[in-house]
Amino acid sequence: MAEITSESIKELRERTLAGMLDCKKALVECDGDIDKAADFLRKKGLTSANKKMGRDAKEGIVSSYIHTNSKIGVLLELNCETDFVAKNSGFQDLARELCMQVAAASPQYVSPEDVPAEVLEKEKEIFRDQMKDSGKPENVVEKIIEGKVQKFYSEICLLEQEYIKDPKIVIKDYIKNMIATIGENISVGRFMRYQIGK
Repeated sequence: MAEITSESIKELRERTLAGMLDCKKALVECDGDIDKAADFLRKKGLTSANKKMGRDAKEGIVSSYIHTNSKIGVLLELNCETDFVAKNSGFQDLARELCMQVAAASPQYVSPEDVPAEVLEKEKEIFRDQMKDSGKPENVVEKIIEGKVQKFYSEICLLEQEYIKDPKIVIKDYIKNMIATIGENISVGRFMRYQIGK
């Protein structure tokens, strides 16, 4: 059995943002292997991440990103539950990644709940006009429209977009993985994207 040192606990805590006791237990469980302990904490955390997503996240940071050509800039508010997590480099890295996502993918809203009803209705009207002469039954048309609405959300809502660095994962799941790792709720408060000429 490997000796669990305070340095290894500290390193795992810095890496995962998990609590000290959780880090120690994970290291004991994984015989002192920090990489395995980090994976262990992540797997354990995913099961409770959904519960944590409902908790208040009143701390956080405002992060910024200016693209290398200085023609696109982003400000983004990322919230968490404690000041400790807000100061952690892992949380700040997440905020920067989300800023780069906004710069690259140009979402207009954080989530589908933020899309104004009139904007959604206008899109549905366009979809219905497209399907008008399809000859398909009404219930089939409605299912197709629902699919088109989901696609619309994946283009304009940050949380529904594919992550630019890994298209196999959507942003809401990317954030959920971080919630599982640190054991605190994380939410995007708001963002603003600036682009020269727009």
